Amino acid sequence: MISFTPTEEQQMLIDAVRRYSANEVRPVAHDSDENCGFPDKVIQTGWALGILPGNIPEALGGFGDAHSAVTGALAYEELAYGDLSLALHLMTPALVAVPLMLDGTPDQRAEFMDLFLDETPPPVTAALIEPRINFDPVRLQTTAAAENGHFRLNGRKVYVPLAEGAEWILIYAWNAGAERVDAFFVRGDAPGLAVGPRERLMGVRALPTYPVTLEDVRVEAAYRLGGEAGADFARLMAHSRVALAALAVGVMRGALDYAIDYAKQREQFGAPIATRQAIAFMLAECAIEVDAARLMAWEAAWKLDQGQDATRESVLAKTYADQAAVVVADSAVQTLGGYGYIREYPVERWLRNARGFAAFDGLAMV
Repeated sequence: MISFTPTEEQQMLIDAVRRYSANEVRPVAHDSDENCGFPDKVIQTGWALGILPGNIPEALGGFGDAHSAVTGALAYEELAYGDLSLALHLMTPALVAVPLMLDGTPDQRAEFMDLFLDETPPPVTAALIEPRINFDPVRLQTTAAAENGHFRLNGRKVYVPLAEGAEWILIYAWNAGAERVDAFFVRGDAPGLAVGPRERLMGVRALPTYPVTLEDVRVEAAYRLGGEAGADFARLMAHSRVALAALAVGVMRGALDYAIDYAKQREQFGAPIATRQAIAFMLAECAIEVDAARLMAWEAAWKLDQGQDATRESVLAKTYADQAAVVVADSAVQTLGGYGYIREYPVERWLRNARGFAAFDGLAMV
C-alpha cells in the first residue's frame, strides 16, 4: 500500500519551505524576473534551510537517514510555488550531489560530497541538454572517446545553470566504446571547455543559464561517474523527471491559488466572477490537473525510494505535468482577462515559466 502521509520530519520541511517561499521569495520574484537574478541574500537564506544536506544520508556526511525522492519532491513543489527560477537556482547543486549519492565511487564521494555540506551553495552544475530540435537525452551528440587512462570530450551543451564560475561541471556524453551515456566530472577551467555568454530565455529569466562548448577536453578515467561501472543513466533521468514534475506542480498550484483569489475578489455585474460557470468550471478543471500531476509525481518518487524501476512512472508524470502546467497557467491568465497579460501580475510569468518544462530535461534532480 502506497502512503503519502508526510512524516513528521517531512511536514516540518514542507512548512519551513512554504514560509520561505511566501515570505522571502514571492515578494521579490517579479523584480528578480525583471532584473534577471535573485538577491544573494534570498539564495543564501534558502540554502540555509538545508534541503539538500538534509536529504544526504548521515553515512555520507549529511543530516538525513536516507536519500528520499519523495522528500525532495515535497520540497521542490513548495520552492516552485514561490518561484521556479529560484527553485532551479537553489537546487542546482543537487544536479551533482544526487548522481554522486546514487552512483559515485567511494573515492568520488570522498572528494566531492563535503562540497554540499558547506554553509554556502557549492559552485557546481551539470550539463545534459544539447542545442538541436530533435534532442534526446539517450542519444547525445556530445561524445566521450576513451584513450589511455582518460577520455576526450567533444560537443555543445545549452541551458547549463550557473555555469559561469562553476568549479566543476558534470558533463553527460555518449560513450561509443561502451555504447551508453556516461557522466564526467570536468573542471570549470579545463582546457578546451568554454562557457558562452548568458542565454536570454523566454521564461525562468532569473536563472542564469549558459551554453558550454567542449573541444578535446581531457578527463581522467577516475572522474567518470561510477568509475569503470559507470552510472545508471535511466535511473538518474527518472530522478530528474520526478523533480521537474514536482516543480511543475508548484508552478501550477501557485497560478491556480492566485487565480482563485482573484476570481473571488473581482466583481462583474454585481457578483464575483468566481460565481460564473465559465470561470468556476475552468478553475475546477485546473484543480483536478494539479492533484493528478502531484499524485503521479509522488508515485514515481515512491517507487524510486523503494529501489524499483520508475522509468515508466517518471515519464508519465513529467509528460503529464509538462502539459498540465501550461494549461493551468494559461487558465490563470484567462481568469485575469486583460490584466493577465500585464507584467505586473505574476500569471504571465508563470505561463512563460510553465512553457519551458517540455525542454528542461535534466535541469533538476531529487
